Amino acid sequence: MKNILPLKFIQRSAPSTLLGLDWDEGRLEGVVLRRANGSLQVLQRFSAALSLDPLTNDVELVGREILNHLEAAGVRERRCVVALPLKWVLTAHTQLPELPEADMADLLRVEAERGFPTDPTELQVATSRWVSPPGTRQALLVGVPRSQIGRLEQVLRAARLRPVSFALGIAALQPPGADIAEGVLALAMGEGQVSLQISCGGGVAALRALEGAMDKEGDQRQVRSERVEREARITLGQLPPDVRAAIRRIRVFGPRPQVQGLIDEIRPRFESRGIRVEAVSTYSPDEFGRAIPPDTAVSAAFSLAARRLTGGATPFEFLPPKVSGWEQLSARYTSGRLRTAGSIAAALLLLVIGAFLVQQWQLARLRSRWSAISAQVTELQDVQNQILKYRPWYDDSFRYLSILKDLTTAFPEDGSVTARTLEIRELSQDRDAPEAPKGNAISCSGNAGSYAALQKLVHQLGSLSGVSDLNVPTRGKTPIQFTLDFQLRGGAANEN
Repeated sequence: MKNILPLKFIQRSAPSTLLGLDWDEGRLEGVVLRRANGSLQVLQRFSAALSLDPLTNDVELVGREILNHLEAAGVRERRCVVALPLKWVLTAHTQLPELPEADMADLLRVEAERGFPTDPTELQVATSRWVSPPGTRQALLVGVPRSQIGRLEQVLRAARLRPVSFALGIAALQPPGADIAEGVLALAMGEGQVSLQISCGGGVAALRALEGAMDKEGDQRQVRSERVEREARITLGQLPPDVRAAIRRIRVFGPRPQVQGLIDEIRPRFESRGIRVEAVSTYSPDEFGRAIPPDTAVSAAFSLAARRLTGGATPFEFLPPKVSGWEQLSARYTSGRLRTAGSIAAALLLLVIGAFLVQQWQLARLRSRWSAISAQVTELQDVQNQILKYRPWYDDSFRYLSILKDLTTAFPEDGSVTARTLEIRELSQDRDAPEAPKGNAISCSGNAGSYAALQKLVHQLGSLSGVSDLNVPTRGKTPIQFTLDFQLRGGAANEN
């Protein structure tokens, strides 16, 4: 029932030392275990009464109180497994149809919405699957409010502890076996309640916290045997007949005086039905597959830490997975319009990145081509610089020849007007009109056979573009001697 599958990029080795904690009715019990040389060693063991409630009092104050008890007991280990109070737990049952395993998670999610009295998203849900004697597959859904788990995490951080597991103590004391033929009803003595678990067919079939089953007189606790026996019979009566018939043992966990008194009271009622009742006050030597100190008293804290150190799994885990930032972002945009918007944004981002990569590829290709021709370009630039430097010394417009051509065209072809001298001078640039084109001052002297021929020449010159300040002084009559003085701006062109 976990919505996000944590990605484990680095497989960490199991710790060799661990702190087990059992939180129940204002009392904190703890044990520090070390795995070494095929055995489990008890480094510290303590029990302390807490004056502050972790769910209602200030987190920092509760954390400081726990830290003080740890320091007083000499506990330095910071990794811990914690047994959650069974009264925090909500349960729901469902029968499992024949479905592919890939579809089973969706079915369990739907059954959680149907079976729990609250929104399943507000619960940290774990599942235990089991098989009833006729072969029907069943599942027990167990949920713990996320708010309480989050609060407990804050308290542990304030106590400088790092939780590696949140589980149920009774499930660690009596892990469900794979034997489908014999079910077990387990009872665990707590500080203010008795925990009840029924395991059958390889899983847990029922969980209950029996409130009011313990009486406290000062520091002494007394079990109300009649209430425990009544609640146990009610729980068995709620099971299907075939499952109820499979329960053949009752195991009672706790200190010997309390356990023995309870067993003496309930044994006649249950053994008459063929159900054996046994007390479990110490661990058997092969309980965890490793050597443990002899006559070690059973406790939820010890069982949780020992099973964690030896690689054993408990059927219920409530520690929220550590989700990375990327996974949180992915989970946030996994449905509906947000998923569509996220997909579009991702596509646009890919397009931008693709365009950038194409641009970089083109730039790299152009740089490669430039490297191949850069030497020739440098040489050509040097030649161009030389041309620009000496260009004023070379005029490729053939201006003077153009002037001679235009002037020759203006003379009559019959030879009635001839030229003796021609002088062309460059005009200086006008400071008041620097943008005006440069020009030439032209002076041409010659002889004309008649005045009419001379006028025709003057008329031809006046029709040339750029001709100005035309002055024609004459003397003599036959032949007429003349001088043409005029200025020519820009290039000359005949407009006729």
